[in-house]
Amino acid sequence: MPAFDEARARVLLAEACRTAGLPAPDGARMLALGENAVLDLGDPAVVAKVGRAPDLLPRAARELTVAGWLDDRGVPVVRPYLTDPVTAQGHPVTFWRRLPPAVRPARPADLAPLLRALHALPAPPAPPAPLGRRDLLAPVDRWLAAADGHIDPADAAFLRARRERFVTAAAALTPHLAPGTVHGDALPRNVHVGPAGPVLLDLENVADDLREHDLVVLALSQDRYGVPAEEYRAFTAAYGWDVRDWDGFAVLRGTRETASAAWVAQQVPGNPAAAAEFGRRVASLRDEETSVRWYPF
Repeated sequence: MPAFDEARARVLLAEACRTAGLPAPDGARMLALGENAVLDLGDPAVVAKVGRAPDLLPRAARELTVAGWLDDRGVPVVRPYLTDPVTAQGHPVTFWRRLPPAVRPARPADLAPLLRALHALPAPPAPPAPLGRRDLLAPVDRWLAAADGHIDPADAAFLRARRERFVTAAAALTPHLAPGTVHGDALPRNVHVGPAGPVLLDLENVADDLREHDLVVLALSQDRYGVPAEEYRAFTAAYGWDVRDWDGFAVLRGTRETASAAWVAQQVPGNPAAAAEFGRRVASLRDEETSVRWYPF
């Protein structure tokens, strides 16, 4: 399969736009390249998400349905431009209404009211039920396989063994909060602060699981990614609880760290910076150094 890079994403986007009857995206601006390539089409006011792999099609379709469900229930979320994904050479491509320009960068405290609204929802009727669990570790093999031949096999084996340990440990957790709807990747980068206030983005990991998942993300971000302590305190004050007070925190933190280290692997081929970051993350996990700084991709 061809490498998924910006050039490949643009080829797939052009094909998807032809299928959808949208203008050729010659001037599309790349916004992000990770699990998806995210591009702003310019005119029309549409943002496209191009899935890295064909097997992400079910998730892409569910994200569109989830967005409609959350919007209907008053949770401020990004809204679909097309209600179904388009496929290009098997890859899912979804189209979203572009949001107004941000009035400022999102801060951790901007997440709190969005998560409180999300966590207050009852389980959804079908569709989009069943939402499924927030299985952070399910894609580990796919991420590592994408880097086959580019990473040390011992590092891949270490992450796979660590994954199995945390799958077992997470299954035994007793939550503090009532389980229910979670965002699954609750970070400030997934919030857009527009003229009408904060809006939640990237709904592909919305799940029915431990609500602590959404709170561990930011706690880990303080330790690993340099989120200032005062910003984290503002978040916990606005939400009303600090997940670090829960005795299951270390298990969910370790689960997310394992997934986050493996996620970088898919970026390693042809990317020396990703290779260095992957090595940094794996080494810190091997050495059980919980305060080693990680850098986002």
